[in-house]
Amino acid sequence: MSRSSPSRAHGAHTAAPVRGKSAHTVRIIGGDWKRTPLPVLDLDGLRPTPDRVRETLFNWLGQRLDGERCLDLFAGSGALGFEAASRGAERVLMVERNARAAAQLRANQARLDARSIEVVEADALRLAAGLTPASFDVVFLDPPFGDSTTLERALDVAAPLVAADGFLYVEAGAPLDPAQTPALAGWAVARHGKAGAVHYHLLQRENEE
Repeated sequence: MSRSSPSRAHGAHTAAPVRGKSAHTVRIIGGDWKRTPLPVLDLDGLRPTPDRVRETLFNWLGQRLDGERCLDLFAGSGALGFEAASRGAERVLMVERNARAAAQLRANQARLDARSIEVVEADALRLAAGLTPASFDVVFLDPPFGDSTTLERALDVAAPLVAADGFLYVEAGAPLDPAQTPALAGWAVARHGKAGAVHYHLLQRENEE
């Protein structure tokens, strides 16, 4: 992967939703599957990243992620991971603990024949702790909203997984300050936005002189 800054430019059959509560949809914004709607289960705590936020994020990342390795650590609806795959990511690892949500991710993956996506039903923190350091170019981190303890633990295990010139994307209930966050020592907030109560950040390691 070669990046100089985060601002650089760069017919499917309908699948029945997994049984559970009624489903709604999330729409892929860009790339190969642009405008494709994907069923999303209506489960407690399942909060897809809004379209406007995803559009901003992938503008920051440069639209295309060709050949890049991505980790969607608390995948939920899969909105971020499917968007990354649509935009050319070579590998997208989605981790989701909820069995119904994971099954829906697999159904959507099959519907799109998304061969770059791997869905793993597992505890995100435990799985991340066993992954190879620096093995992803972009890590998406959207832990349970308002759970500061899980956020701190997630940052601890996720930050080491990002390649030297990669990006860490984090959604949180408050602005992140790397200077006050031990897990983010040596990181800087390259971009920050706010949508409703959600603060979203794109972080990159600081340049070492």
